[in-house]
Amino acid sequence: MANQRLTKRVVDAAECGERSDTFIWDTELRGFGLRVSTGGAKSYVFQYRMKGGTARRMTLGAHGSPWTTETARKEAERRLFQVRQGIDPAEETRRKAETAKRLADEAAKEAAQNLVLAFDAYADSFVELYLKTSWKDSWLDAERILNYAKKHFGTKLISEIKRTDVVKWLDTYSDRPAMKKLVHSVFRKMFNWAANRGDIDVSPIAGMKSPKGVPKRQRLLSHEELICAWLASKKISPFWGPYVRLMILTVQRREEVAGMDWSEIDLDQALWQLPSDRAKNDIPNRVPLNALAVAELESLGPKKSGLVFSSTGTTSASGFSKAKKKLDDEMLIIMIERAKMRGEAIENMDLIPWRMHDLRRTGATNLQALGVPVEVTEAVLNHISGSTGGVAGVYNLFRYDPQKRQALDAWSNHITLLLQGGQVTNILPFARYG
Repeated sequence: MANQRLTKRVVDAAECGERSDTFIWDTELRGFGLRVSTGGAKSYVFQYRMKGGTARRMTLGAHGSPWTTETARKEAERRLFQVRQGIDPAEETRRKAETAKRLADEAAKEAAQNLVLAFDAYADSFVELYLKTSWKDSWLDAERILNYAKKHFGTKLISEIKRTDVVKWLDTYSDRPAMKKLVHSVFRKMFNWAANRGDIDVSPIAGMKSPKGVPKRQRLLSHEELICAWLASKKISPFWGPYVRLMILTVQRREEVAGMDWSEIDLDQALWQLPSDRAKNDIPNRVPLNALAVAELESLGPKKSGLVFSSTGTTSASGFSKAKKKLDDEMLIIMIERAKMRGEAIENMDLIPWRMHDLRRTGATNLQALGVPVEVTEAVLNHISGSTGGVAGVYNLFRYDPQKRQALDAWSNHITLLLQGGQVTNILPFARYG
């Protein structure tokens, strides 16, 4: 087909060649043309020559929406004007492509960065990179706090979170002052960590006053409550009952008793050796087992290894809340029955709230009442203080063994007397040590 003014009719009628592309050049607009491939594909082209250069050809677009003959003609006119201005259309196209790619890359990079700095993702990174190594004893509590906060802050960038946002979130804990203080502590550490890493310029709560803490817990179980707790433990499951009684008898931490392994127990020597990797303060503890504690463990069918308290065989005891509620319910029933037998009024009788950790405080307080020296009580509890810290603490790991056994034996006798309804008397004076 000869060169002619390109119109829709001309383009539609254009046919392809058998061996090579066919070109039809517009007779009115210099450089504007139609290319028809051997396969029949039609596209608009623009051919030009910069001053002193060779001829160059560029494709404007394939025939069809959005490129019609008229839109292609207008684009060819714009390109011809550029050539007359000394601007190479191909270079402009290349620069536009580079700019578009750079902007796309920057947008993708920003999106990826935003994904990392979104609160939900950042909280997960904080747990993995900081909490698990620096808060070994409490990282799970902090993770639970952050998981709950993720539902509120979601994908909001940590750099966009303001002090007022944090304050509003803390306000939701106003009825739980202890938890509010803990949440503030976790947020403060995370934002300080983010600032140290350069992910934010400054923590939004820098200089913010910590919420007022709650008074240190002083809850102690009375002798009557201790008796009722012991008797109630006989009413709950054969799994949780021995656990509660061993909590009372050993005066050790909830998690340490829950994770007790038969490999740590020597019933012949009446000794429980708590390893450092399970102790809260990373200090191993030799816990003498008094007569009642040995009896409890013997009733569980001693083994050479494996968890003492486990429903799966591979994970330690869990479900403390449900077990504690059942224990409380049974305690109240027993308290009312015992009050009736004593002829006491039972109207409005209720159980003062308590926690499993209060058993440890109750045991420690009773040891002091029984005349156990402070340093021996601390050794039983595996506390670190001036008298039991440093090299002396390692040495005293064995040095206090006889005194710890005497203290826990006295505690066992004390409980036995309480359960029998006898009079509680002091223990014999402790042997001193040089």
